[in-house]
Amino acid sequence: MTEATAYDRAYGAWQQDPLAWWEAAAEGIDWTKRWDTVFDPSLGAYGQWFAGGELNTCFNCVDRHVNAGRGDQAALIWDSPMTGQLVTHTYKDLQTRTAKMAGALAALGVGRGDRVILYMPMVPEAAIGMLACARLGAIHSVVFGGFAAAELATRIADAKPKVIVSASCGLEPGRVVKYKPLLDAAIAMSPHKPDACLILQRPQEQAAMTPGRDHDLLEAEAAAAPHDCVPVKATDPLYILYTSGTTGRPKGVVRDNGGHAVALWNSMKMLYGVEAGDTYWAASDVGWVVGHSYIVYAPLLRGCTSIMYEGKPVGTPDAGAFWRVCAQHKVKILFTAPTAMRAIKQQDPDAKLLGQYDLSNLQALYLAGERCDPPTAVWAQEILDKPVVDHWWQTETGWAITSGFRDFGLFPFLPGSGGRPCPGYDLHALDDDGHVLPRGTSGNLSVRLPLPPGCGPTLWENDDGYRTAYLSDFPGWYRTGDAGMVDENGDVWVMGRTDDIINVAGHRLSTGSMEEVLASHRDVAECAVFGAKDELKGQTPIGLVVLKSSVNRPEAEVSAELVALIRERIGPVASFRDARVVPRLPKTRSGKILRAVIRRIADGETVPVPPTIEDPATLEEVRVVLQR
Repeated sequence: MTEATAYDRAYGAWQQDPLAWWEAAAEGIDWTKRWDTVFDPSLGAYGQWFAGGELNTCFNCVDRHVNAGRGDQAALIWDSPMTGQLVTHTYKDLQTRTAKMAGALAALGVGRGDRVILYMPMVPEAAIGMLACARLGAIHSVVFGGFAAAELATRIADAKPKVIVSASCGLEPGRVVKYKPLLDAAIAMSPHKPDACLILQRPQEQAAMTPGRDHDLLEAEAAAAPHDCVPVKATDPLYILYTSGTTGRPKGVVRDNGGHAVALWNSMKMLYGVEAGDTYWAASDVGWVVGHSYIVYAPLLRGCTSIMYEGKPVGTPDAGAFWRVCAQHKVKILFTAPTAMRAIKQQDPDAKLLGQYDLSNLQALYLAGERCDPPTAVWAQEILDKPVVDHWWQTETGWAITSGFRDFGLFPFLPGSGGRPCPGYDLHALDDDGHVLPRGTSGNLSVRLPLPPGCGPTLWENDDGYRTAYLSDFPGWYRTGDAGMVDENGDVWVMGRTDDIINVAGHRLSTGSMEEVLASHRDVAECAVFGAKDELKGQTPIGLVVLKSSVNRPEAEVSAELVALIRERIGPVASFRDARVVPRLPKTRSGKILRAVIRRIADGETVPVPPTIEDPATLEEVRVVLQR
């Protein structure tokens, strides 16, 4: 059997009978009541999965593994170079702590359907708090720790939490980020006030408590009576996750309980090839969708050991940090963002630090968050001598739209491709009128409805907003907002957001293809291409590049080579004449380059500091370079 045949058979089986395919996958989850129908098209914006079924997500993540005799297995390993701590929670430990934390929340009046906001750093209590909400049937909404007070306030106003769970501080290299003042300011701004706050007091920063409202989290947990798992409907919300970069009313993606559990449990083996007992590390943050899906829920649903890392890819202490974690904990699959690999590559281009560690247990590197430029993917595969899989998904989908599949045998390495559609996704490129384009033609990447289990069925209390944002442009389809193509072999090439396609004298050009060329230059660590206003041509491309730390040539010399390279690889049609060196690129905390913000700076607009930005100083660095 060839690698492609294994995938074709699985995808074909789903196409032939989608309901039977997902019903079989649902057998991997423990249900307190089986579903009445696998998919009910009459519910929600486009239908909902496993209607009539009941389950508890926390039970499936924790208790059932204890009941199966695996309570002593490591469930969650907290590795914190920021504090020098290493703490292992077994499944039995997690059962004890989630039951007690659920009891603490219940004592504050939290019950099924109530909302709880978690505003937390990368500490075990973040995951325990999420699971405790799931245990009660409450709906959690994790807000990335350190978010500005105004942004947190809009989420408090929208979700209307009964309780907020937070910490005294988060830790960044060289600084302590005080969370409590930000939380207090956000509550003051919000028209909705929580009944109570549970605060994790960290030794690095003791927070001032508001009498009558604030409670010490660990004291409340210790005093609480353990709480049993509360069954909820499969179609009930598990969590709300607000997408970054929104304006006006925040966009809260809802995740249901049943479809989410089925999809994530299934994905662990199908995509990543891991089973119960394997160690899996998603090097992300619990505040992002990757952290929800692949630090907390999917690994625990499958019975794996999950790593929670409080540190950075470089600087804690060096560019070998990721390799140390993989070696120390015998990680089987590493899942991270391309920007992490680029940071490591920039600091240690020859991977000298890698040689200090035994990565014999590591079987593959998975990348997501934004498209991985081919040079970085090639570099990662060469230094690791392991498969590198770039897979594409979104906050809204909760798991991969396209991928490589270790359960089917991985596809040949195609740097720049996001893999092939996962069973459940009928993916095509559409033209602007909603017609399916021939293979090999770029367009609006869209998924024929219904979306598979695990995808967000709506926005929080905003069905109309969901339809407008995702379904109305192409009736019968979910519009991903990404541009790209499906090639003759079925491989998917995502070239960026549709608003990153620029129009140069009537020619529609992909910034992603230009970035791919720039990134192939030997001196370039990472780059971004965007379209700036041009009175004659509409837009003209500008490239910003960050050079590798070892480069000591004149910047003008490198820039001239980059312009020549674009002309050679893409041609004069690109009108690419401007490549500039910057010390850093503005990014979100999840590692996505803020291309739209860079474009607005180039166009001379006054740009407010985005709430998701990792370091606001990078905006001024870019502004200075663009004004030269």
